[in-house]
Amino acid sequence: MPDFRELISDNRVHIFDGAMGTMLYSKGVYINRCFDELNLSNPKLVLDVHKEYIKAGAEIIETNSFGANQIKLTNHGLQEKMVEINREAVRIAREAAGEKVCVAAAMGPLGIRIEPYGPTSREEVKDMFKRQAEALLEGGGVDCFILETFSDLSEIRQAINAIKEISSLPVIAMMTIQTFGKTSFGTSPETFTTQLDSWGADVIGLNCSVGPQDTLEAIQVMASLTEKALCAQPNAGLPREVDGRKMYMCSPEYMAKYAKRLIQTGAKFIGGCCGTTPEHIRLISNAVKAIASPSTKISVSAPQKQEAEVQPVPVEERSNFARKVSRSEFVTSVEIVPPKGCDPTKMLESVKQLRDAGVDAVNIPDGPRAQSRMSALSTAILIQQNISGIEPVVHYCCRDRNLLGMM
Repeated sequence: MPDFRELISDNRVHIFDGAMGTMLYSKGVYINRCFDELNLSNPKLVLDVHKEYIKAGAEIIETNSFGANQIKLTNHGLQEKMVEINREAVRIAREAAGEKVCVAAAMGPLGIRIEPYGPTSREEVKDMFKRQAEALLEGGGVDCFILETFSDLSEIRQAINAIKEISSLPVIAMMTIQTFGKTSFGTSPETFTTQLDSWGADVIGLNCSVGPQDTLEAIQVMASLTEKALCAQPNAGLPREVDGRKMYMCSPEYMAKYAKRLIQTGAKFIGGCCGTTPEHIRLISNAVKAIASPSTKISVSAPQKQEAEVQPVPVEERSNFARKVSRSEFVTSVEIVPPKGCDPTKMLESVKQLRDAGVDAVNIPDGPRAQSRMSALSTAILIQQNISGIEPVVHYCCRDRNLLGMM
């Protein structure tokens, strides 16, 4: 059986498998099913998918356990079978892998918000990851753990800690980014690469969400920040709707071309995520063989920008409003409503009258009277730009905005 640490340290590029979910769906399993439960109800189907990827050239296959944690299984009423599902996931993968292919125990995010974004504590999260990791170890034959498709750094940190408390096996830590180059929590590759490195991940990488082009750009940045081995498992592009179907548009040939670029940038492990098939992996494997020579790591360095030292401004110097408050002086504020249309002239005249009457500030409600009006922020900017001697105070309602929108 291969030692995964030897794969990390040798001078070769190694191939992961592709999308388990995509293949199961293509074989008639509907998306409302729990794909992890198929380890119990249809193990042969899962085994066949593993074998197809190995035949295509995969040297490392992932267990069918991405969503087999307590929270996600509870959504299907399968929480009592958590240990059995994970144990069987390893057994099936090991049977397919034999003695020449590595088995990576796959674990995904819990699908809940943890503190400070939600009510679940970090200790609770670590305990849930630990229980799944223990169940995977019970299956025997695990060569490493792979944590994939994580967006929240705090969550993946608890997963890493949970595994390291019970096992000395290597840990692959994989984040996922959006088309704007950061995670959905706004974390940049610069940040999560250095953090995952410091937390003891043996391999650091990206998977899912975006296609190979965005993955390549992020891997270029990551390669300059860590000496750890890098792993890239992009989607076959972003899905598009074609005649009512969600189709992944990156062809196997396109993915293979980018596999070469990822290797030249410094990726040590290459595979695929959603939308990739054994044909994608076959051509990626051929691309790796064509390169043959030891991978060259290209260092990409960004110019170091010297940030100016920021000195905090004393409260009384921030504004006239703040100065009065800090001196315990009386402050007057009048609430106004943003204009209904695009012409702010009448509103600005009213604000000038308030200023001339000695009012210190106007506060601008967000969405007053449930009417369609100019945004509170735009109104405040107009006042700030056009009228001196009075200050706008912006209201910001969180009710109809999600976290990303507020950021």
